[in-house]
Amino acid sequence: MNYNILVADDDKEILNALDIYLSNEGMKIFKAKDGVEALEILEKEKSNIHLIIIDLMMPRMDGIQSILKIRQEMEIPIIILSAKSDDKDIILGLNIGADDYITKPFNFLELIARVKSNLRRYMKFSGFKKTNDEILIRGLYLNSKTTQVKLNNNEIKLTPIEFKILKLLMENAGQTFSIQQIYENVWKEPFYNSENTVAVHIRRIREKIEVNPKEPIYLKVVWGIGYKIQK
Repeated sequence: MNYNILVADDDKEILNALDIYLSNEGMKIFKAKDGVEALEILEKEKSNIHLIIIDLMMPRMDGIQSILKIRQEMEIPIIILSAKSDDKDIILGLNIGADDYITKPFNFLELIARVKSNLRRYMKFSGFKKTNDEILIRGLYLNSKTTQVKLNNNEIKLTPIEFKILKLLMENAGQTFSIQQIYENVWKEPFYNSENTVAVHIRRIREKIEVNPKEPIYLKVVWGIGYKIQK
């Protein structure tokens, strides 16, 4: 699998060097010179970015504020790359949601090893995997060929309509679908006063796949817009 890495740093030499080293490992690099630009790239490429490397001290928006905003929406691995080496800075960075912390100056080979390690862990335990027939999202498994659904290897029984709704959302993880879009994609007929029909099925799916349906971690509501499976 080819990984896409977002690197945010106001040091052009570091950006270019990381581009060379990570590209040599078969990774595609998205470069940002500050936090604002990093968030703009994420907005456009959020479903494609697999890991973020971010500096703390950047103009316009620093790394701390950037990470806080990213963590409101995404759970992908974040590695802080910073000249700040005090224990309090490292603890702060990890506490706000970073997965790893590397101080400057750094060894590029060590950074690449950390990147690969975080990617392996993310894709194995909390990431997104998709083949022609199978989708796995943070322990939630769906097989479109066998119509099998499992949560952490425990089989979940869904009705045909519930399965179709979950399949639609999991195949497009991270994308928000309105109630009308869900209805027309699943029922294959024009939408007409069918809000309750969709809402009832969504509620039943949540009751089956969520540990706490009132605080879902998979099937999220996007207020005023619709529903999505959190990627």
